[in-house]
Formats: sequence, C-alpha cells, structure tokens
Amino acid sequence: MRLTILLTTLLFAVSAHASPGHSGDDLDKLLADKGLLSRIDQVRQSVGNKASDLVINAMGFLGVPYRRGGNSAESGVDCSGFVKAIYEQTVGLILPRRAEQQAAATQNIDKTDLQPGDLVFFNTMKRTFSHVGIYVGDGKFIHAPKPGAQVRVENMGIAYWAQRFDGARRVQGSRSANISGE
Repeated sequence: MRLTILLTTLLFAVSAHASPGHSGDDLDKLLADKGLLSRIDQVRQSVGNKASDLVINAMGFLGVPYRRGGNSAESGVDCSGFVKAIYEQTVGLILPRRAEQQAAATQNIDKTDLQPGDLVFFNTMKRTFSHVGIYVGDGKFIHAPKPGAQVRVENMGIAYWAQRFDGARRVQGSRSANISGE
C-alpha cells in the first residue's frame, strides 16, 4: 500500500512538473514536502538507477488505455507493447514485440528473486507467457490488462494472478550486466 501511495504521489508530482508554468524547483519542493526525495534516493540505491527509472517511467503510463497492438502512450498499449516501450524509452533496449518472445529473450529467475524492473508473466489465454507486466516491488506489478481497461498496478498475490503466474524474467543489459545494477 505504501508503495502505491508513493508512486501515485510521484506520478502526480511528475504530471504537475510537466504542466506549463511549473519549474524544477516546484517539483523538488513538492517531493521534499511529501518526504519523497529521500524515498526515491533509497529506492535508487537499493535497486539501481536504471531499475528505478524503469518503474518511474512505467508509472507515467498509468491510465493509458489498452489497445491491442499498441505501443505508445499516445495511441494506447497492450501488455507486451507497454513493456517494449518502457524498456526502449528508459534503457534503450529493444525487446521483441510479443509476450512469449519477451520471455524467450530474457533470463529466467526465481519469483523470490524479483526486483523492480523485472518482468512477470502470466497464462491468461490458456497458453504460457500470454501476458506480461513489469514488477514494481512489494508484490505488485504494472501492466496493460485487457481491452476496455487502462494501465494499472495490481497485486500479484490476489487469486486471479497467483493462479496464472508463469514465471519471472530479468532483462539483461549490454555487456552482460542486468539492468538492476547487480
């Protein structure tokens, strides 16, 4: 719950900063007033700058409508288009387009080893790796769920997702270093 509040507040702050007439000082003041500057620094130190940047960038997509085949905030996204866009925009890595291809192109990890920025896969269409999202920490992930819905954060522990969990994967960056900074 704290993570969701933190990220929602951060999203508000970022959107306020993006509005005309707001300066970086206003954003810094808002983040400091809410006690978020130190929390952001803690997250960055614990999971690495690139992983936290991935999560923050992904949160910028909250509310973007689902669109089959979509891969941008402007036109809408589906699950794999969302993941592809976030990785390309944030760390410059180009992932395959489909969820099962993304699973094949990434390193299998144990669920207990999940870190923010890792990919989580689910069987939602009676086939393995038919749905993908980005792990944000605290047992939650962000994804583009289905037609008629919007990008949102959900708890992996609820029955629907727990029963359909297919595995966790880590995207490897250039020079064989993973993006979480390990």
